Amino acid sequence: MTATGALPGPDGRLRCPWGLSAPDYLGYHDEEWGRPVLGDDALFERLSLEAFQSGLSWLTILRCRPAFRTAFDDFKLTAVAAYGPAERARLLADAGIIRNARKIDAVLANARLLAGWAPGELTTYLWSFAPAPDSRPAPRTTADVPAVTEESTALAKGLKKQGVRFVGPTTAYALMQACGLVDDHLVACAARGRGRADRPGREPGEGREG
Repeated sequence: MTATGALPGPDGRLRCPWGLSAPDYLGYHDEEWGRPVLGDDALFERLSLEAFQSGLSWLTILRCRPAFRTAFDDFKLTAVAAYGPAERARLLADAGIIRNARKIDAVLANARLLAGWAPGELTTYLWSFAPAPDSRPAPRTTADVPAVTEESTALAKGLKKQGVRFVGPTTAYALMQACGLVDDHLVACAARGRGRADRPGREPGEGREG
């Protein structure tokens, strides 16, 4: 794919090219992607959706997100952790979501695991892998945006060690991008830097023991 810099949107403001590639992406790019996400339920939702996205287009997941939220009780950890065989069967029969048994089973297993962590612990753990905001230059073109980093590899390894399923280094980096652990908006993009003030003050690498 040819490297591309920020492009003008319908309002004339420059944006990352992918944010202009489909109408569904525009609001997501402007208001969500790259903005810090805090809270265990919110991060469990992003972790789960990234797992469902594996091998698929994020646009597919974005369009299904309302159905996912309905199917998974808004991704409330305690609710999903209590799911049993009946709920699993319901999910496998739900045409509004991705009916992949391995991914559904992974989300249910992750919910049971993470519901046992202390409140706020998932948030603290994930954000402990966030690099310092100025640790690398802002990307100027799409070619400057990595798919995997040292931090995402460490995060994937750490989550796997904790027992979290279906999160490899690439999925972990997509999670970091989406949840604002890194800001990969292009340097000329109007959305770059908007969430910096909302980042929690964590030391990189300060993770959960075990």
